[in-house]
Amino acid sequence: MRNTRTILALSGVTVLAAGAAVLLPGTAQARPASVACDETALVTAVTAANAAGGGTVTLTPGCTYVLTAGHGDDGVNGPAGLPVITTPVTLEGNANTITRAGTAPAFRIAQVGPTGGLTLKAVTLSGGHAAATGHNNGGGILSSGAVTLTGSQLSGNTADGLGGALSSTGTASAATLTSSTVKSNTAHQGAGIASVNGTLTLTSSVVNANTATVNPGGIYYTAGSATLNTSTVTANIATNCTGSPSPVPGCIG
Repeated sequence: MRNTRTILALSGVTVLAAGAAVLLPGTAQARPASVACDETALVTAVTAANAAGGGTVTLTPGCTYVLTAGHGDDGVNGPAGLPVITTPVTLEGNANTITRAGTAPAFRIAQVGPTGGLTLKAVTLSGGHAAATGHNNGGGILSSGAVTLTGSQLSGNTADGLGGALSSTGTASAATLTSSTVKSNTAHQGAGIASVNGTLTLTSSVVNANTATVNPGGIYYTAGSATLNTSTVTANIATNCTGSPSPVPGCIG
């Protein structure tokens, strides 16, 4: 007499009965298709995620997305390379870079509105330049919402004002960096990070070799809260955190 065996699998239910196998529908979902390694495709995908109320944009592994023009502008803060993030959007990367073309006009890479959230996973943002008159903060990212970096990097960005890599401003703003790096950015002040009235949390992260005209070069912080967990702020010019309106706990120099 034949035995009847039932095997449950994560990707579905497989029933082996009397030597026959039948695959029943399961709940597992296929990984989303990657966005083509192309400026237009990336902008279209971010626009669609915003329109859908949020979502994940999966990038082509190893691709460098080169932005030749600004595609976002709220009419107040100057141009951004990506559409302004107004909903929770995740850029799911795998050794990816999003950068401004060297011949392109000045624009920051991303702007996050107060209702938005930008999460970067294994993504580098570089080459952004915030230079709009009176609205020149946040060369890499300007945020009044939520920014989360995991295994990511902000490098080679410039702000003519505050926050060469990141400017996070407002009581609704929160910047959370985990296993991430902020390096080689420049600004008038706070070349690495500027956090004003919001929440700043760094865990196992590095703020290094950023250069500001006015102290501090590493982290500029005022009000709100700032927490450094096993994170380092080093070799920033002219200082790491000295000169910040509020002291940055755990930051030396």
